[in-house]
Amino acid sequence: MKKFLAGAAIALTASVFVLAGSPAEVGAKEFLVTGAKPDKLLVIDAKAREVVKTHTIPNAAPGLLTVTPSPDGKTAYAIVNGWESVSGIDLDSGKEVFRADFSKKGVRSKAMFGMDISPDGKELFVFLSPVKLGLGEYEVQDVHIAVYNTADGVGAQPVRTLPAPRRTALLLSSTDGTKLYAVSWDIVEMDPKTGKVTGTHKIRNWGRENYSEPDVLDVWPQFEQSGIFSTPYYAVRTDLSPDDPAAYKTGLVTLDLKTGAFEAEDFEDTSVVIFSSAINPVRRNEVYMVYTQLTKMDRDKHEVVKRIDLDHTYYCLNVSKDGSEIYLAGTMNDIAVYSTDSLERIGTIQVPGGADLALASIRVVDR
Repeated sequence: MKKFLAGAAIALTASVFVLAGSPAEVGAKEFLVTGAKPDKLLVIDAKAREVVKTHTIPNAAPGLLTVTPSPDGKTAYAIVNGWESVSGIDLDSGKEVFRADFSKKGVRSKAMFGMDISPDGKELFVFLSPVKLGLGEYEVQDVHIAVYNTADGVGAQPVRTLPAPRRTALLLSSTDGTKLYAVSWDIVEMDPKTGKVTGTHKIRNWGRENYSEPDVLDVWPQFEQSGIFSTPYYAVRTDLSPDDPAAYKTGLVTLDLKTGAFEAEDFEDTSVVIFSSAINPVRRNEVYMVYTQLTKMDRDKHEVVKRIDLDHTYYCLNVSKDGSEIYLAGTMNDIAVYSTDSLERIGTIQVPGGADLALASIRVVDR
């Protein structure tokens, strides 16, 4: 009986340990996934500041655009082949496990950055812009979202298509998978199964008194850590003189992918912020923005906390799971690591061969 009780206690302890997720957390490491010209997918040990795997994607040139990791962190999907294909690469082996080519005879289709995956990893959503090829002209076709089953592997075809607003730059799945957001002039909320529009968060059409229509330029998905999409916007105060610096405003749009909460608020007179931002997953009031400078902003107070100059332009950024590090990427051939507290540079990761990252996303996965 004593042996039975001891064994039961050990089993219970082990089961509690497993349910808490501790073994996975103990063994898990944080990796960055991005792309380098012309055809490389990079897997980077974030803490070691080291590129640990360089995978070559078949028929990918001239480079990678949006990179979307699967929820389990095993596969990364990238828009490649002159924006006409999406390739899914196993991050361990480098094998191409998924491929969808968009164009067909007589119709050329391009993926315009917008891509996301369902929270269960079963469906991939890609925003496509097709044109019919004539003898001397292009005939513009309706844009749409192509939906793929990730299990269909190489040679996958859309299982359905959804209508979408033209000018869609980003696709975002809600954390429970019941909504798909298309970020265009406004953010359109739709049913991911039917494409039925279920709501709209107004940006371009906000109708704010004494303001112009705002402008947004953002094509980098970097919301997986916080579960909150964010992007800067720019607008002009029409009640102020055009030669008054205070007439030109930069603000922040946020959309909580769990709750659906939406906000658009000014935070400064327009200066250096252009198009890329990410929210700290631990201190969610902190937002970081990058271009020629790195900016830290408090979104509760709607004000800039700190800003520093950078050695060169960076297009995109992401944040570590523990909220302590910022990873700046895009543009050239390095990833810069900065402290979220001090905005001090604390590391540099060089791309093998000196290839530049260009427009590729920087994503964070736990492996």
